[in-house]
Amino acid sequence: MSGITVRYGYVDTPLGQLHYTEAGAGEPLILLHQTPRSLDEFTQVQPLLAAERRVIAMDMYGFGLSAKPPAPQTIEQYASGVLALADALGLTTFAVLGHHTGMFVASEVAAAAPGRVTAAILSAGAYADAHFREPAAGSDVDTAEKRDDGSHLTTLWAKRAPLYPAGRPDLLDRFIRDALAPGVDPREGHLACKRYVMEDRVGLVTAPVLLLAATADPVSYPHSEQLSKVYTNADTVKVREIDGGMIPLMEQKPTEVADEVLSFLAAVGD
Repeated sequence: MSGITVRYGYVDTPLGQLHYTEAGAGEPLILLHQTPRSLDEFTQVQPLLAAERRVIAMDMYGFGLSAKPPAPQTIEQYASGVLALADALGLTTFAVLGHHTGMFVASEVAAAAPGRVTAAILSAGAYADAHFREPAAGSDVDTAEKRDDGSHLTTLWAKRAPLYPAGRPDLLDRFIRDALAPGVDPREGHLACKRYVMEDRVGLVTAPVLLLAATADPVSYPHSEQLSKVYTNADTVKVREIDGGMIPLMEQKPTEVADEVLSFLAAVGD
């Protein structure tokens, strides 16, 4: 968006250095990406949101250019990174938006610090209960054995391609770059979701909740109805569908995402 400047920076925290971008002014909103992405996932949507907010996108703890915890990694660790960033930036209260893995992290942040989270936007999520934690095929979508001829790169591409919109190789390029970031193990992000005992945490979320449901996302969309029923102590729970949205929703349909998010935040008075 014209006139919006996005600034890059690092903060020192007890967890190590955390990498982030910031744009806009006003009430803060922290953006949390999916596995194995980085803050790059929000390149299109951050300036749109920053027209009305102070918007901070971070490489979550364990991803991108941020510090990396040792395996096994957990959603709780990733959430501690969000709170460490907020502390370093002097944010007393803030809203959170998380997509896929970031959705679990945003939910955990809202559960761990209910007095600080003013609203939670949970995009393309699921309910990580005992059934979710059962072993399932397809959990290796972001892994490939490295080969001398580089063919593991086309394997990674081919695994993700059916989940991405046709004619957008640029989005797959960005995914490949983040999957290969130094110190990032894409398996750990997915395993962290599987390790998360979400049923013990959702009842602690008291902030208003917006669920963004991407209708063409076969991984998350089937969970939308169930997820809408578990935040029983949230101030409000709203569900908004984004027609045709896929795994890379934030890059694919940034205008639709920004419209829904800003409308929700204005309505709840954040």
